Amino acid sequence: MKAMSHQDLKEFLEEKVRLYNRPDFIPLDPVSIPHLFSKKEDIEIAAFLTATIAWGQRSVILKNARRLISLMDDAPHDFILNFKAKDLKRFKMFKHRTFQAEDCFIFLRHLQAIYHSPGGLEKLVQQAIAEDDDDLSRAISTWRKAFCSIPHLVRTEKHFPNPEKGSASKRMNMFLRWMVRKDKNGVDFGLWKNISPSLLVCPLDVHSGRVARRLGILQRNQNDWKAAAELTAFLKVLDPSDPVKFDFALFGLGVSEKF
Repeated sequence: MKAMSHQDLKEFLEEKVRLYNRPDFIPLDPVSIPHLFSKKEDIEIAAFLTATIAWGQRSVILKNARRLISLMDDAPHDFILNFKAKDLKRFKMFKHRTFQAEDCFIFLRHLQAIYHSPGGLEKLVQQAIAEDDDDLSRAISTWRKAFCSIPHLVRTEKHFPNPEKGSASKRMNMFLRWMVRKDKNGVDFGLWKNISPSLLVCPLDVHSGRVARRLGILQRNQNDWKAAAELTAFLKVLDPSDPVKFDFALFGLGVSEKF
C-alpha cells in the first residue's frame, strides 16, 4: 500500500481507535469475561485466567473462559481464597486446546498463593515492575519466576510466556492493558492506577503484526518480543502517554476489516 505521512498515519489510527474502543466491542471479545464482575479481585482473576487461554477462535475462548469461571462458582476471588485440594476435582475435565486440567490446577494454586498475600496480583506486578526499572519484559519474567517457584509440570511453563526467551507475551500484555489502561470508553478497566500506561507493551499477534507491517510501522518479521518492543516504540511517538490504545486499531483492522 502507499506509504502515509506521519500525520496521516496518526489520524488514520486514531480514527480506528475511536471505532473499536467502545462498549460495542466488549461482548464478542475475551474482555467480556472480567466485565461480568464489579469487585476488583474478581475482575483481576477472571481477566488473568481469560487472558491465559486467549488463543484460537474467539467464540471458543469465550465459551471456555465462561466455563472456567462457572467452575469457580462465579465468584473467582472467594473461590481462590478458600478452595481445598478436593475442590479442584471439578476442573478435571476442563481443557482449552493444550491448556489442560493439570495446567489449570497450577494456575489456580499460583493465584491462591498470590491472594493469600497482602495486595494480591496488583502488588506482585507493581513490585516486579519497580524492581526491574520499569522494563516490562524483565518484570514479566520476574513474575514468571514466582509462578515457576510453586510445584508444577514443565509442560505448564509454556502457558506463562517468557520474554527473556523471546516470546511476544501477547496474552500477558493484553491482560496488563486491561488492568492498567483507563479512558471514558470503558473497555479497559484501569484498576491498577500506580502503573503508568506509558510502560505497557502493545499486544502483538499475527493480525496486529500483519497490519503493522502493511502500514510500515513494524519492520521485524518475527512476532516476538523484539517486534512488540519495536512496534510499541513507534506507537509511543504517536502517543507517549498511552501507546497501547492503538492495539484497538491494529486488531480491529486485522480481524474485523481483514486489512
